[in-house]
Amino acid sequence: MAVSKDDVAAASVFKALADSTRRRILEDLSNGELAAGELASRFPISGPSVSRHLAVLRAAGLVTERRSANRVMYSLAAGPLESCVGEFLSAVCPDRSPARRPGKKKAKAPVKSPGKAKRKTSSNAEASRATAEVPGYRDGAGRDHLTATV
Repeated sequence: MAVSKDDVAAASVFKALADSTRRRILEDLSNGELAAGELASRFPISGPSVSRHLAVLRAAGLVTERRSANRVMYSLAAGPLESCVGEFLSAVCPDRSPARRPGKKKAKAPVKSPGKAKRKTSSNAEASRATAEVPGYRDGAGRDHLTATV
């Protein structure tokens, strides 16, 4: 089976997203353009390490750069990120993807504060144990995932 150009691009995007430092760089750039030095000052790693992370993001098409005098300014290129991740989510979760349901917008779920955990007791054999509900998801059988037992 031949590997398509789109598959290579998607692999590059997901490789870039695999690292927490690169995801944080993207989050910082979501607020607007930043100079390389300013980005580097936000991390506890060396400037050259931040530059290598920026090179991976640039190669994946997730950031753009422009020169301004002696500074390099970086900005988020959201299009490739939205396209790649959106296509993946549409393939994996077709019934939940807004791209597959034209005219219907996905309702945002209420955000629970992690500091205010709601206690509930289970009704099964482990009724004596309490579970703190943490934002997570339910699988097809209605089971909660990402819950912490207290």
